[in-house]
Amino acid sequence: MGAAPSIPTDSSRTVQVIGAGFSRTGTVSMQMALEILLKGPVLHGGTQFITREDAYCKTWLSAYHAGEACDQDAVLKHLLELYPDAKVVLVKRDPVSWWRSADELRGQIALWWLRLVMWPVPGWRWLPYLMDEFAAGMNELKRRPRGDGTGLLTVEEAALGPHALENYYHRVRASVPKDQLLEMELGDGWEPLCTFLGAPVPNQPFPRANDAAASAETAKSVLALVAQVWVGILGALGGLVYLGTRVWHGRHF
Repeated sequence: MGAAPSIPTDSSRTVQVIGAGFSRTGTVSMQMALEILLKGPVLHGGTQFITREDAYCKTWLSAYHAGEACDQDAVLKHLLELYPDAKVVLVKRDPVSWWRSADELRGQIALWWLRLVMWPVPGWRWLPYLMDEFAAGMNELKRRPRGDGTGLLTVEEAALGPHALENYYHRVRASVPKDQLLEMELGDGWEPLCTFLGAPVPNQPFPRANDAAASAETAKSVLALVAQVWVGILGALGGLVYLGTRVWHGRHF
Protein backbone atom coordinates (compact mmCIF):
# COMPACT_ATOMS: atom_id res chain seq x y z
CA MET A 1 0.00 0.00 0.00
CA GLY A 2 1.17 3.54 0.54
CA ALA A 3 -1.06 5.69 -1.69
CA ALA A 4 -4.35 7.48 -1.17
CA PRO A 5 -7.38 5.85 -2.79
CA SER A 6 -8.30 7.25 -6.20
CA ILE A 7 -11.85 8.47 -6.79
CA PRO A 8 -13.56 8.08 -10.21
CA THR A 9 -14.85 11.27 -11.80
CA ASP A 10 -16.05 10.72 -15.37
CA SER A 11 -18.18 7.63 -16.06
CA SER A 12 -18.11 8.31 -19.82
CA ARG A 13 -14.44 7.33 -20.05
CA THR A 14 -13.42 3.69 -20.36
CA VAL A 15 -10.34 1.78 -19.24
CA GLN A 16 -7.37 2.78 -21.39
CA VAL A 17 -4.53 1.05 -19.55
CA ILE A 18 -4.27 -2.19 -17.57
CA GLY A 19 -1.38 -2.49 -15.15
CA ALA A 20 -0.23 -6.11 -15.10
CA GLY A 21 2.53 -5.71 -12.53
CA PHE A 22 2.54 -8.28 -9.73
CA SER A 23 2.20 -7.12 -6.13
CA ARG A 24 5.34 -5.57 -4.61
CA THR A 25 6.81 -4.63 -7.99
CA GLY A 26 6.06 -0.89 -7.85
CA THR A 27 2.37 -0.84 -8.71
CA VAL A 28 1.60 2.20 -6.53
CA SER A 29 4.28 4.23 -8.30
CA MET A 30 2.84 3.14 -11.64
CA GLN A 31 -0.66 4.14 -10.49
CA MET A 32 0.61 7.62 -9.64
CA ALA A 33 2.42 7.90 -12.98
CA LEU A 34 -0.66 6.86 -14.95
CA GLU A 35 -2.83 9.37 -13.09
CA ILE A 36 -0.46 12.11 -14.22
CA LEU A 37 -0.36 10.97 -17.85
CA LEU A 38 -4.06 10.14 -18.21
CA LYS A 39 -5.17 13.16 -16.17
CA GLY A 40 -7.69 11.05 -14.29
CA PRO A 41 -8.12 8.48 -11.52
CA VAL A 42 -6.43 5.08 -11.71
CA LEU A 43 -7.63 2.15 -9.64
CA HIS A 44 -4.96 0.40 -7.56
CA GLY A 45 -6.35 -2.91 -6.37
CA GLY A 46 -4.93 -3.09 -2.86
CA THR A 47 -5.33 0.59 -2.02
CA GLN A 48 -8.94 0.76 -3.20
CA PHE A 49 -9.77 -2.46 -1.37
CA ILE A 50 -8.78 -1.42 2.12
CA THR A 51 -8.78 2.38 2.31
CA ARG A 52 -12.31 3.20 1.20
CA GLU A 53 -15.70 2.56 2.80
CA ASP A 54 -17.26 -0.91 2.46
CA ALA A 55 -20.03 0.18 0.09
CA TYR A 56 -17.45 1.55 -2.30
CA CYS A 57 -16.29 -1.94 -3.23
CA LYS A 58 -19.52 -2.27 -5.23
CA THR A 59 -18.48 0.53 -7.57
CA TRP A 60 -15.09 -0.84 -8.64
CA LEU A 61 -14.00 -0.05 -12.19
CA SER A 62 -16.82 2.47 -12.58
CA ALA A 63 -15.47 5.61 -14.29
CA TYR A 64 -11.82 4.64 -13.96
CA HIS A 65 -9.38 5.37 -16.78
CA ALA A 66 -6.95 2.57 -15.91
CA GLY A 67 -6.37 -0.22 -13.44
CA GLU A 68 -3.15 -1.11 -11.63
CA ALA A 69 -2.18 -4.12 -9.47
CA CYS A 70 -4.57 -6.53 -11.18
CA ASP A 71 -2.05 -9.24 -10.49
CA GLN A 72 -3.18 -12.58 -11.80
CA ASP A 73 -2.96 -13.39 -15.47
CA ALA A 74 -6.42 -14.96 -15.33
CA VAL A 75 -7.86 -11.58 -14.32
CA LEU A 76 -5.76 -9.93 -17.00
CA LYS A 77 -7.29 -12.14 -19.68
CA HIS A 78 -10.81 -11.25 -18.56
CA LEU A 79 -9.98 -7.54 -18.51
CA LEU A 80 -8.63 -7.76 -22.06
CA GLU A 81 -11.87 -9.41 -23.13
CA LEU A 82 -13.80 -6.51 -21.60
CA TYR A 83 -11.42 -3.83 -22.89
CA PRO A 84 -9.79 -5.23 -26.05
CA ASP A 85 -8.28 -1.86 -27.01
CA ALA A 86 -6.63 -1.25 -23.64
CA LYS A 87 -2.85 -1.11 -23.46
CA VAL A 88 -1.07 -3.27 -20.90
CA VAL A 89 1.88 -2.10 -18.80
CA LEU A 90 3.96 -4.77 -17.06
CA VAL A 91 6.12 -3.05 -14.46
CA LYS A 92 8.98 -5.36 -13.54
CA ARG A 93 11.35 -5.67 -10.63
CA ASP A 94 14.50 -7.62 -9.84
CA PRO A 95 13.14 -11.08 -8.84
CA VAL A 96 15.51 -11.47 -5.87
CA SER A 97 14.61 -8.15 -4.25
CA TRP A 98 10.93 -8.77 -5.09
CA TRP A 99 10.97 -12.13 -3.33
CA ARG A 100 12.64 -10.62 -0.27
CA SER A 101 9.85 -8.02 -0.07
CA ALA A 102 7.01 -10.44 -0.87
CA ASP A 103 8.21 -13.08 1.58
CA GLU A 104 8.51 -10.46 4.33
CA LEU A 105 4.95 -9.34 3.62
CA ARG A 106 3.69 -12.92 3.79
CA GLY A 107 5.24 -13.32 7.23
CA GLN A 108 3.79 -10.05 8.51
CA ILE A 109 0.20 -10.87 7.60
CA ALA A 110 0.17 -14.57 8.51
CA LEU A 111 -1.23 -13.82 11.97
CA TRP A 112 -4.23 -15.74 13.26
CA TRP A 113 -5.61 -12.80 15.25
CA LEU A 114 -5.52 -10.32 12.37
CA ARG A 115 -9.13 -10.95 11.26
CA LEU A 116 -10.49 -10.34 14.77
CA VAL A 117 -8.46 -7.18 15.36
CA MET A 118 -9.35 -5.67 11.97
CA TRP A 119 -13.04 -6.63 12.02
CA PRO A 120 -14.47 -3.35 13.45
CA VAL A 121 -12.58 -1.11 10.98
CA PRO A 122 -14.40 -0.40 7.67
CA GLY A 123 -12.25 -1.02 4.63
CA TRP A 124 -9.30 -2.34 6.59
CA ARG A 125 -11.38 -5.28 7.81
CA TRP A 126 -10.87 -6.77 4.36
CA LEU A 127 -7.06 -6.71 4.63
CA PRO A 128 -6.76 -10.32 5.90
CA TYR A 129 -8.93 -11.53 3.02
CA LEU A 130 -6.88 -9.52 0.54
CA MET A 131 -3.75 -11.09 1.96
CA ASP A 132 -5.35 -14.53 1.63
CA GLU A 133 -5.80 -13.81 -2.06
CA PHE A 134 -2.21 -12.62 -2.27
CA ALA A 135 -1.00 -15.83 -0.65
CA ALA A 136 -3.23 -17.88 -2.94
CA GLY A 137 -1.77 -16.04 -5.90
CA MET A 138 1.72 -16.82 -4.68
CA ASN A 139 0.84 -20.49 -4.36
CA GLU A 140 -0.79 -20.43 -7.78
CA LEU A 141 2.49 -19.26 -9.25
CA LYS A 142 4.15 -22.49 -8.19
CA ARG A 143 1.38 -24.79 -9.45
CA ARG A 144 1.36 -23.55 -13.02
CA PRO A 145 3.28 -24.93 -16.00
CA ARG A 146 6.29 -22.89 -17.04
CA GLY A 147 5.17 -19.64 -18.56
CA ASP A 148 7.47 -20.14 -21.54
CA GLY A 149 5.57 -23.30 -22.53
CA THR A 150 8.51 -25.68 -22.00
CA GLY A 151 6.68 -28.09 -19.71
CA LEU A 152 5.78 -28.50 -16.06
CA LEU A 153 7.74 -27.02 -13.20
CA THR A 154 10.27 -29.23 -11.45
CA VAL A 155 10.04 -29.76 -7.68
CA GLU A 156 12.77 -27.16 -7.18
CA GLU A 157 11.06 -24.70 -9.50
CA ALA A 158 7.69 -25.23 -7.80
CA ALA A 159 9.06 -23.98 -4.48
CA LEU A 160 8.19 -20.34 -3.99
CA GLY A 161 11.06 -18.03 -4.77
CA PRO A 162 12.36 -15.36 -7.14
CA HIS A 163 11.76 -17.55 -10.21
CA ALA A 164 7.99 -17.39 -9.56
CA LEU A 165 7.99 -13.78 -10.73
CA GLU A 166 9.78 -14.64 -13.97
CA ASN A 167 7.24 -17.38 -14.61
CA TYR A 168 4.46 -14.83 -14.15
CA TYR A 169 6.11 -12.52 -16.67
CA HIS A 170 6.14 -15.32 -19.24
CA ARG A 171 2.41 -15.90 -18.81
CA VAL A 172 1.61 -12.21 -19.19
CA ARG A 173 3.57 -12.14 -22.44
CA ALA A 174 1.60 -15.14 -23.65
CA SER A 175 -1.70 -13.42 -22.84
CA VAL A 176 -1.15 -9.98 -24.38
CA PRO A 177 -0.53 -9.10 -28.05
CA LYS A 178 2.98 -7.66 -28.45
CA ASP A 179 1.76 -4.34 -29.82
CA GLN A 180 -0.40 -3.83 -26.71
CA LEU A 181 2.26 -4.68 -24.12
CA LEU A 182 4.96 -2.52 -22.56
CA GLU A 183 7.52 -4.07 -20.21
CA MET A 184 9.42 -1.59 -18.07
CA GLU A 185 11.03 -1.00 -14.69
CA LEU A 186 10.44 2.06 -12.53
CA GLY A 187 14.05 3.09 -13.07
CA ASP A 188 13.33 3.55 -16.78
CA GLY A 189 11.49 6.76 -15.98
CA TRP A 190 8.91 8.52 -18.14
CA GLU A 191 10.32 7.91 -21.63
CA PRO A 192 9.13 4.35 -22.43
CA LEU A 193 5.73 4.84 -20.79
CA CYS A 194 5.06 8.17 -22.51
CA THR A 195 6.14 6.80 -25.89
CA PHE A 196 3.89 3.77 -25.43
CA LEU A 197 0.87 5.89 -24.50
CA GLY A 198 1.59 8.71 -26.93
CA ALA A 199 1.74 11.22 -24.10
CA PRO A 200 4.17 14.13 -23.54
CA VAL A 201 6.87 13.66 -20.92
CA PRO A 202 5.82 15.48 -17.71
CA ASN A 203 8.08 18.15 -16.28
CA GLN A 204 8.44 16.33 -12.97
CA PRO A 205 10.26 13.29 -11.60
CA PHE A 206 8.76 9.84 -12.11
CA PRO A 207 6.76 8.94 -8.96
CA ARG A 208 8.34 6.60 -6.44
CA ALA A 209 6.20 5.21 -3.63
CA ASN A 210 5.42 2.13 -1.59
CA ASP A 211 8.98 1.52 -0.46
CA ALA A 212 9.81 -0.02 2.90
CA ALA A 213 9.54 3.31 4.73
CA ALA A 214 6.12 4.09 3.21
CA SER A 215 4.85 0.62 4.08
CA ALA A 216 6.09 1.02 7.65
CA GLU A 217 4.32 4.38 7.99
CA THR A 218 1.11 2.88 6.59
CA ALA A 219 1.33 0.03 9.10
CA LYS A 220 1.76 2.52 11.96
CA SER A 221 -1.27 4.55 10.89
CA VAL A 222 -3.38 1.41 10.54
CA LEU A 223 -2.40 0.17 13.99
CA ALA A 224 -3.20 3.59 15.47
CA LEU A 225 -6.63 3.56 13.80
CA VAL A 226 -7.34 0.01 14.97
CA ALA A 227 -6.30 0.95 18.52
CA GLN A 228 -8.65 3.95 18.52
CA VAL A 229 -11.56 1.83 17.30
CA TRP A 230 -10.99 -0.83 19.94
CA VAL A 231 -10.60 1.76 22.71
CA GLY A 232 -13.99 3.14 21.69
CA ILE A 233 -15.58 -0.32 21.56
CA LEU A 234 -14.15 -1.44 24.90
CA GLY A 235 -15.02 1.90 26.47
CA ALA A 236 -18.63 1.60 25.29
CA LEU A 237 -18.86 -1.98 26.53
CA GLY A 238 -17.38 -0.95 29.86
CA GLY A 239 -19.96 1.82 30.16
CA LEU A 240 -22.80 -0.59 29.41
CA VAL A 241 -21.52 -3.08 31.98
CA TYR A 242 -21.23 -0.30 34.56
CA LEU A 243 -24.77 0.96 33.89
CA GLY A 244 -26.14 -2.58 33.90
CA THR A 245 -24.45 -3.26 37.22
CA ARG A 246 -25.86 -0.06 38.72
CA VAL A 247 -29.37 -0.95 37.55
CA TRP A 248 -29.07 -4.50 38.88
CA HIS A 249 -27.84 -3.29 42.28
CA GLY A 250 -30.62 -0.68 42.39
CA ARG A 251 -33.26 -3.37 41.95
CA HIS A 252 -31.85 -5.91 44.37
CA PHE A 253 -30.50 -3.82 47.23
